Amino acid sequence: MLTIALPKGSLLRESIDRLRSIGLDFSAFLDSSNRQLQILDASGSAKGLLVRAQDVPVYVEYGQAQLGIVGYDVLREKNPKVAHLADLGFGGCRLSVAVKQSSPYRQPIELPAHGRVASKFVRCAREYFRDLDLPVEIVPLYGSVELGPITGMSEAIVDLVSTGRTLKENGLIEIAVLFESTARAIAHPLSYRLDRDGLSEIVERLRETAQTPASVS
Repeated sequence: MLTIALPKGSLLRESIDRLRSIGLDFSAFLDSSNRQLQILDASGSAKGLLVRAQDVPVYVEYGQAQLGIVGYDVLREKNPKVAHLADLGFGGCRLSVAVKQSSPYRQPIELPAHGRVASKFVRCAREYFRDLDLPVEIVPLYGSVELGPITGMSEAIVDLVSTGRTLKENGLIEIAVLFESTARAIAHPLSYRLDRDGLSEIVERLRETAQTPASVS
């Protein structure tokens, strides 16, 4: 039986809608009274796992799920050994460098050498500033990263931005974009090569749904 890892959070509803459009219904995960983390789809032909977005590629890489849906930002940060199969075109956001509006810095290269940059995307941030040849200290934060510059703990942050509203309300501005991110379909490499449980057909049908992706608010 095909097992699909689905991400909790902002990508869940659209992930379920896309899967439902190809005949796999995991809408029970959207029921707030449901506490199950593993369910069969409505037809009983596939199993869904509801996991943290950061854990989706882990379940796929280790073979507990043959297919997963997760943001490109997570894939860039974790760099898992999975097959990247399709850009599904929803969940659009960007990984950006931001500073306080009152900051004198308007480009990342202007940040002070050995200054602090707060981020939950430690790998991506470190690689970005290494490519700029700018030595900075990456401070790992996994809650409200915006507090880094506000409290003076860091000169800048590297964080996901969708509408920019959170930055604006906290007196921050973007000064650079590292990359754009959307939801991606990934698979366990061996399972995909062997086409277990009709995986390649399901992936192809998911690709077709991405031809007319939903707009991003």
